[in-house]
Amino acid sequence: MKFAAAALPLLLTTSALAQPAADPFKDGPGYAKIHVASGFICPATIGPFERDAQGEKDVLKGSDVCSYAALDGVYGTIVLTPLTGPYDPRASLAPQFVEQEGTGGKKIGEKTITLGGKKTPPLSVYTRTYRTARAESLEYRTLFAGTQIGNWAVEVTVEYADPRDTPAEKVFLDSAFGVAAKNVPRNPQ
Repeated sequence: MKFAAAALPLLLTTSALAQPAADPFKDGPGYAKIHVASGFICPATIGPFERDAQGEKDVLKGSDVCSYAALDGVYGTIVLTPLTGPYDPRASLAPQFVEQEGTGGKKIGEKTITLGGKKTPPLSVYTRTYRTARAESLEYRTLFAGTQIGNWAVEVTVEYADPRDTPAEKVFLDSAFGVAAKNVPRNPQ
C-alpha cells in the first residue's frame, strides 16, 4: 500500500510528461496546413513542389518546418522560428553553412534580394548559394534564404540542379516568401 501511494505521484507526473506536444499546424482549405502561432500557410503545392511533411524542427528554438519535394530530386523547406530580438540571417543559417562547407560545398553567391511588391509588401531577403556537385551539364546547388517578418524568422532552403531546375527554384522562393509576407503579421506581437 505504501508503495502504491508513493508511486502514484510519479506515475501521474510521467503520464503528464508523456503527453504529445500540440501540433503546430492545423488543417486549412485545399489541404493547406496553417502554422498556428504565425499564421503562415503551407499550401499543399507550390508550383511543381508537393508538401510531404510539416511539424516541429527544433523544440528548443520553437522552430517548425514545412517540407516539399518535386520530381528529379528538387527539394524545398520553409522554417519558421519565433524571435525575441533582431534577426541576423548569417548567424541563424551559420550551422547549415558549416555543414555545406564541411561536405565539400563551395559558396558561389551571397546577396540580399527584394521579393514581392505586387500583391504583397516587398521583402529584403538574404541569400547564399552553394554548389554541391557537378554532373554532365548540371550544377547541383543549395540555396539558403532568410528574412524577418514581425517577430518571426522565415528561412527557405532549396536544393536543385542548375539550369534544369532554376525556374522551379525561383517559383518556390517567390511563393514561400510571398505567402509569408501575406500571412505573417509584420508588426511584432
